[in-house]
Amino acid sequence: MAAAGKLSVSVVAIMVFIATISSFVSADPDMLQDVCVADLNNAVKMNGFACKAKFSASDFFFAGLAMPMPTNNMLGSTVTPANVMQIPGLNTLGVSMARIDFGPGGLNPPHTHPRATEIIFVLYGELDVGFITTANVLVSMTIKQGDVFTFPKGLVHFQINNGKEPASAIAAFNSQNPGVQAIAATLFAATPPVADSVLSKAFQISYQEVDEIKSKLGGKR
Repeated sequence: MAAAGKLSVSVVAIMVFIATISSFVSADPDMLQDVCVADLNNAVKMNGFACKAKFSASDFFFAGLAMPMPTNNMLGSTVTPANVMQIPGLNTLGVSMARIDFGPGGLNPPHTHPRATEIIFVLYGELDVGFITTANVLVSMTIKQGDVFTFPKGLVHFQINNGKEPASAIAAFNSQNPGVQAIAATLFAATPPVADSVLSKAFQISYQEVDEIKSKLGGKR
């Protein structure tokens, strides 16, 4: 499996292609200069980040997507982001990436990206993927190594590895910081907590069941 985790030249080329496509119609405002490397320590709040006075090649580099990450957690999956927080040089460029690794049965749970469309490329394995439209229609299919699938901006979507072998995918976004809201965690682990009465009525479950879900997701009762 170590060999499978290494990115071949052809896979790298496809990753760059995906990232390039996603930047053609950026969800972020247009840039006004060649580069604006994010000063992540600047206290000034704005739409994006203030520009660093000086920058180097390392501000545009990230090696974190090269190898698979452990998936021995509650969901059996790990997302490794490569956005402006990891690559300050992405500030104002309107593009970012991520790697999603799945153990057998691993799930990237239903979530949304409020600021970006997502397109994924399967590195290896098979994934059942889908998104739900605002008309409550599920659009889903099984994708395998080499396949590409798109999730429209803001729609709830998921990926699950129903196979018996690990799987991995590379995702590209048309935003430097697409944001993510996992539906279950957003509702049941918010701070301050969403009232039990709201969750109980919305999901038609008891207060006890609400508390049980909150305890599993690390939310406050």
